[in-house]
Amino acid sequence: MTESTQQETQEQITTVTKKEVVPQVTGEAPQKVYHKKKAIFRTYQVIWYILGAIEILLGFRVALKTLGANPLSGFTHLIYTLSDPLALPFSGILSATVSGSSVFEWSTFFAVAVYALVAYGLVELMQFVKPVTKEEVEQGVDSQ
Repeated sequence: MTESTQQETQEQITTVTKKEVVPQVTGEAPQKVYHKKKAIFRTYQVIWYILGAIEILLGFRVALKTLGANPLSGFTHLIYTLSDPLALPFSGILSATVSGSSVFEWSTFFAVAVYALVAYGLVELMQFVKPVTKEEVEQGVDSQ
């Protein structure tokens, strides 16, 4: 090789080796982020499932009390036993409307609303744990 050809080759090599390659993924590994988001999503599902069970129990309680169901019947006794701990903290807030054997518990409706708000608050609180990308942060800041 001649000296000029050798020098051109070295310059080509130099320009190629000086090129910086920026990694596409920064921060946590994508698999870890996926597992975190999946765990948070499952937590959302558990929270909404528990809320659904509570709401159904309290709904049955309201319906049975309003219809004046026999508290000694097996199903009615089961519903009252399961829903009593959920309705008890709210029992003195609002008075019940009584008409014959029907009892309309306003406080149970208040309990339903409070439990729904607590579940919503827990789901929103989980947003602080969720991993976010740079684009999500910029979009969130710009929209506020």
